[in-house]
Amino acid sequence: MNKSITVHKFGGSCLRDISDLNRIAEVIQHWPGQSILVVSALWGTTDRLMRASQEPRYASRLVSDLSRQHLRFAPGLIDSENANVYNQVLKGIEQALEELSRNPQDWSATNRLLAAGERLSALVVAHRLQEFGIQAHPVGAEDISLKLKGVNRAPVVDIETSMKELDRTALYGTPVITGWFGEGSDGELALLGRGGSDHTATSIARLINADKVILWKDVDGVLPLNPRWGIPSKSIPYLGYGEAVELARLDTPVLHPATVEPLRSIGIPLEIRDLRGVLKDTASTIIGPDLHQARRVKAIGCLPNVVRLSVESPSLEVQSEKLGRILVDFAEENIPCWNLDSKPGSISWILSQHDLMIATEIVSTYFNPPKISEYGVMFSLVGNKLPEDSENLLVSNLKEILDVEILSVTDHAIRLISKNNEIHSMLNTLASYLQLTVEA
Repeated sequence: MNKSITVHKFGGSCLRDISDLNRIAEVIQHWPGQSILVVSALWGTTDRLMRASQEPRYASRLVSDLSRQHLRFAPGLIDSENANVYNQVLKGIEQALEELSRNPQDWSATNRLLAAGERLSALVVAHRLQEFGIQAHPVGAEDISLKLKGVNRAPVVDIETSMKELDRTALYGTPVITGWFGEGSDGELALLGRGGSDHTATSIARLINADKVILWKDVDGVLPLNPRWGIPSKSIPYLGYGEAVELARLDTPVLHPATVEPLRSIGIPLEIRDLRGVLKDTASTIIGPDLHQARRVKAIGCLPNVVRLSVESPSLEVQSEKLGRILVDFAEENIPCWNLDSKPGSISWILSQHDLMIATEIVSTYFNPPKISEYGVMFSLVGNKLPEDSENLLVSNLKEILDVEILSVTDHAIRLISKNNEIHSMLNTLASYLQLTVEA
């Protein structure tokens, strides 16, 4: 009988001090089956490396400071079997800084510099696990041919290519894998975007068909309301994949949409746990297949300051052609389109206000300058297979309670916008009406 495999991801918020390493070691020491770890850089390291990449001539103390920081976490590392690898990573930082001082636009040197944080972290975590008697070893993601879709900065892991080329022989014992980067489509080191280490973890789980993924955080699961609004709430016990993606796209700081995608096709569950609450027997939030039993709103996503761009088009054929080009241009500029309404003779887009200038320029290259309407907020009422009368009773009630306009109703969300910018008050009203679980 094959033993179960769990992929554990530990981010920088779980790598602040030595006590965190001890908690991690205790978790892995007692976890059943095989554990595979994916780690981010130690807390604050990536920020320091990013600053150094922008001003490499003033980073002379960086290497010695990073060395002292990491040896405080793992004093014996300098005399361990991985001492040579540790010194090579530090030397690589020096070389990358030298190259950037000569050519600040050298993205290859920038990527090698930034990836050093994860490399050092994997060495430190593996060393601490070894001190607890765990057969751990550091693994570089690109060294095992984890392929990314793109060059320099890549949006996602290339699952199809990685499935063919991943070196699974390196995943014996308890591997500690570097998150956030891999091998780009040009064979060079490439970095993922925000939430990249979480995406690395779920991609690894997909590639090896793991039994589950656990994202260890410093928060207690996914909340129905973003804590930024100051409305205390309890974590959501269960979210379907579609619900989680909708909430991640719009609001929650705990998840990135790309995190969930690798798991959906084969139904691997994703758990979110608080490292500082390791004595709890259950996850704070579990994300898995979309279930149809609970037809209710579980969470409210909130995006302040959105705009509607509207244009008129006399020809349906021309309209379709130009619309396709605009959407491609939006994608190239990383402009999310939150809602698209295309009717014969007119098109409108809902976008974030901070994308207004570039989006207006794009639309104006194909049509006359668009009409711009500003809105205080867009809400997404998140829930799987909301009540079948959602387009009638629920929506009409919301229109009466709040000054809102319904944008769309899908399997996982009802999106609505309002010109009102009293967001905190509106959220309180929505949470009360929808009977979301909030703390007293």
